[in-house]
Amino acid sequence: MEEPKKIIAAFIFEILGRPPKHIEDSLDKLIEDLGKIKGIDILKKEIHKAKLIKKENIRNLFTSFAEVELQVDDLNKIFSIVFNMFPAHIEILEPKELVLKNFDLSATLSELTVKLHRYDEMTKTLIMQGNILAEKLKECSEKKEKKIIMENKLKKPKKIQKNPMKKAPNNKNNNKNKKKVKISKKVKK
Repeated sequence: MEEPKKIIAAFIFEILGRPPKHIEDSLDKLIEDLGKIKGIDILKKEIHKAKLIKKENIRNLFTSFAEVELQVDDLNKIFSIVFNMFPAHIEILEPKELVLKNFDLSATLSELTVKLHRYDEMTKTLIMQGNILAEKLKECSEKKEKKIIMENKLKKPKKIQKNPMKKAPNNKNNNKNKKKVKISKKVKK
């Protein structure tokens, strides 16, 4: 029986973040971890220097990418890399034709289905949590508005004088002084 051919594939992995050295180191670690997986051999790797992203709304973010050529035992390894490491690009270089067994395709589709269900569950949970948070925020806002209204109603209004002609004691003294000044002016003439 003929030994199955190994598959050679080229991958591009991209990372966005900061500082530049960290993303370059992260790419290097990702590739190193990839090479530790049984059935995967790294043939070539090139990690490109991180570059600043020059877009209007993006500040101080860098991007870097790595080109990696791998040799793997079977197509399931390729699918596993795609599902778990999310490469930006993949190209199968060898062999020119692949024979896919029914069992292998079923296993891969099952893995994909499980992953999609997990993402769907996480998305629905996040949406639900966001709605709950928005409702709580609305409740807090309404409570605060009610509290402000109640505080304004409970504040004592300023006392209104019953007899506006009656003036404070200090004002009476001021009026007498004014009259005296007027009288004294008349005497001088």
